[in-house]
Amino acid sequence: MFKKILIANRGEIALRIQRACREMDIKAVMVYSEADRDAKYIKLADEAVCIGPAPSAGSYLNVPAIISAAEVTDAEAIHPGYGFLSENADFAERVERSGFQFIGPTPESIRIMGDKVSAKQAMIRAGVPCVPGSEGELPDDPAQIRRMAKTVGYPVIIKAAGGGGGRGMRVVHTEAALINAVAMTKAEAGAAFNNPAVYMEKFLQNPRHVEIQVLADKHRNAVYLGERDCSMQRRHQKILEEAPAPGINRKLIERVGERCVAACKKIGYRGAGTFEFLYEDGEFYFIEMNTRVQVEHPVTEMITGVDIVRTQIMVAAGEKLPFTQRQIEIRGHAIECRINAEDPYKFIPSPGRVTTWHPPGGPGVRVDSHVYTNYFVPPNYDSMVGKIIVHGDTREQAMARMRSALAETVVEGINTNIPLHRELMVDAKFMDGGTNIHYLEHWLEQHKR
Repeated sequence: MFKKILIANRGEIALRIQRACREMDIKAVMVYSEADRDAKYIKLADEAVCIGPAPSAGSYLNVPAIISAAEVTDAEAIHPGYGFLSENADFAERVERSGFQFIGPTPESIRIMGDKVSAKQAMIRAGVPCVPGSEGELPDDPAQIRRMAKTVGYPVIIKAAGGGGGRGMRVVHTEAALINAVAMTKAEAGAAFNNPAVYMEKFLQNPRHVEIQVLADKHRNAVYLGERDCSMQRRHQKILEEAPAPGINRKLIERVGERCVAACKKIGYRGAGTFEFLYEDGEFYFIEMNTRVQVEHPVTEMITGVDIVRTQIMVAAGEKLPFTQRQIEIRGHAIECRINAEDPYKFIPSPGRVTTWHPPGGPGVRVDSHVYTNYFVPPNYDSMVGKIIVHGDTREQAMARMRSALAETVVEGINTNIPLHRELMVDAKFMDGGTNIHYLEHWLEQHKR
């Protein structure tokens, strides 16, 4: 097992990984930008190294500075968390070439799954159900593209092979708009992702977003830890998540989960990963794989009792998974609300000084946050300042606990989206379960402030 790990991230995930290290008796080296000098996890760190100015390009995306920090502190491994460099194959390669262990998949796996075209081809070969569409990059010939769209059936969606986070995609409803949409998406993809390749898929009208969590080791063992429903989204950004997904047949989940495990073994995957699917009319369709720990991993930890971050560290150190598929048991229901420093309805970021921070407590309540009273939320990064996670024996109990937890939470000095979460927790459609990925957008349109 490692004696010292460098955590190449910030915010709540940096604190989450630090806690796992402390529990495992591993020293944690925290890197930070000048904007994060007063963060809680820096004060709690075994060692801390400033790696640059507030803009992430000069700090959290500064590969030489991160590698140098690992060298001067004599760390053995680097945990990238999520976001920033976590799915950057070149970074993973540089880490391992420099003599450190990357706590995540191999650079080859990240490359395969990071390119949506190669990821889809890998999933088709592994028998994972995929959205109908082009099996590879779209050709240059307009006639071929038109024929393909006619076979798939309108509406179709054009997606950037190197895209992510809801960027680099365009829905096309008619043949007249098709070729122009392809050209525009290619140009945007080239500018945003340095990869102009695009592909086509059938545009599903009212799907849910359901994902399968997997863990795999270097010894070709892999398991899936049930599923999460992440359909409550605004502009493809998740707002709240729950596990298990309400109203989906368990046998179907098992069948898809087993195929995800088979795919992991086929591509030699290691570490934590998430297979993301659209679910519509009783069918699952693969859209992408995230080759890192997810923001919403706590809901899976709550229903399975598996510590995903601890397991990431164990398998990176070469250990076997400490459990088999038969030992994974789903218990109860969990819900996570992402707490963002922003206007709850206009979504304008609200950085600044937190004058009061009073998180909730009680049975089945967990708060993952790096915030404290008098903490300054910097304007340079993502607006998420924490997550409230609850667990109950049933979905109804979990919702009741979340309503109570949100009522208890007091944050002053900045705006947060807690009022939005309080409304969603009493929304009749959400309480019924099974809302689709467009539901929140429509809800916000109807509840304009």
